Amino acid sequence: MKTFRGGFHVPDNKALTAEASVELMPVVTDYYVSLAQHIGKPAQPVVNVGDEVVEGQLIAQASSFVSANIHSPVCGEVVEIVKRKNAQGGVADCVHIRSNGKQDKFTLPPLTDPTPQQIVERIAEAGIVGMGGAGFPTAVKLQPKDAVDTLIINAAECEPYLNCDNRLMIERTREFLAGVRLIARAINVTNVYIGIEANKPEAYAKLLEQDGVIPDTKDALANRQDNDIVVVLLKKKYPQGAEKTLIKACVNREVPVGGLPAAVGCIVDNVGTAYAVWDAVVNGNTLHKRLMTVSGRGIKTPKNIEVAVGTLLSAIVELCGGLDDNAVKLVSGGPMMGFSLMDLDVCTTKTDSGFLALTDKEASTVLPTPCINCGRCASVCPMRLMPMYIDFYTTVGDTENAVKYGALNCFECGTCAYVCPAKRPIVQSVRLTKQKAKEKK
Repeated sequence: MKTFRGGFHVPDNKALTAEASVELMPVVTDYYVSLAQHIGKPAQPVVNVGDEVVEGQLIAQASSFVSANIHSPVCGEVVEIVKRKNAQGGVADCVHIRSNGKQDKFTLPPLTDPTPQQIVERIAEAGIVGMGGAGFPTAVKLQPKDAVDTLIINAAECEPYLNCDNRLMIERTREFLAGVRLIARAINVTNVYIGIEANKPEAYAKLLEQDGVIPDTKDALANRQDNDIVVVLLKKKYPQGAEKTLIKACVNREVPVGGLPAAVGCIVDNVGTAYAVWDAVVNGNTLHKRLMTVSGRGIKTPKNIEVAVGTLLSAIVELCGGLDDNAVKLVSGGPMMGFSLMDLDVCTTKTDSGFLALTDKEASTVLPTPCINCGRCASVCPMRLMPMYIDFYTTVGDTENAVKYGALNCFECGTCAYVCPAKRPIVQSVRLTKQKAKEKK
């Protein structure tokens, strides 16, 4: 098994939903579709209050090169365009659509044997973004300024509890791999890797059952054909799924500080993104639903569900039997890089891979105490930073020194905060420094 320097073994708690087949979320009454579900500028609405829309129809258009189209998750009427809070604690414009019970659907014309340019154009038209959390517009990612020779698919899913990528690889194996090959064609590479953590044995076995897929072993690589996809078995360690650590583990290349994967000839995409590419190219479906895991011991019936974008978390929790009385923390995403929520009045987006309801045995409610200078945070940091200094200088308001110690190079994996015996909110300090530096710039 391959891995990277640093990181930490975090109990994965995936057993709650590892064997739960994906269920389709029934249609609900109201959807609030955010216009800012991606990195870059929010999309510009192309519908008005009172308009009738159908599932899959364009309701907001990309407003710049780094932006993404937004599509209706359901047939219904546009009730309003309203500002609502999001999982990150900010506010975003949302298109409020009320379902009318109809089942009409808009699809794009399926593409047969598409060219690389046609694939990229379809990805942009369908509004596909990175579905591992960052939400970078995929069409932009597939047109890098640097020459690339390698595609790496992030199947690590290293966040505890989450199983949506795992279930997708198990239940929709061929479709996922077809999407991988379409992305490889779009960037004109034959060097393709899938990095998967060792805690997904069923998915690993399913991948290797498919034609043109081989394991990362000396014997298999010696007989590798040009279009073979190599599956790399990764050690179960957090944050194995971060782009830079994944590239290091799979192909032993180090992305420079401040650089993108393309700087070392790589493009990294997520499992859900690859599946969405297949769905858009082959079936003509726009991206308006996704798989997500609903888990934690504070939820009565943990599930893996396919949910429409813009669904209220309160409706999702109701589908899963409601919250247990012992739930003390609600999290959008995974427990390491996700965001704590005040309530369930938040709607899903294209990048939401999970929702967790955690008990006091799963989530610490202890207040932070002063740093004891133990150095544990530095020893596990995969970016080789000094998190204790970033936290200290942020606390005293010295943004310049917090940046000096690498705050802008941190990808907020949360490993430092996890191992901190003083329970320092180090990730929040990093985010605050980034925000202050952005404001100053």
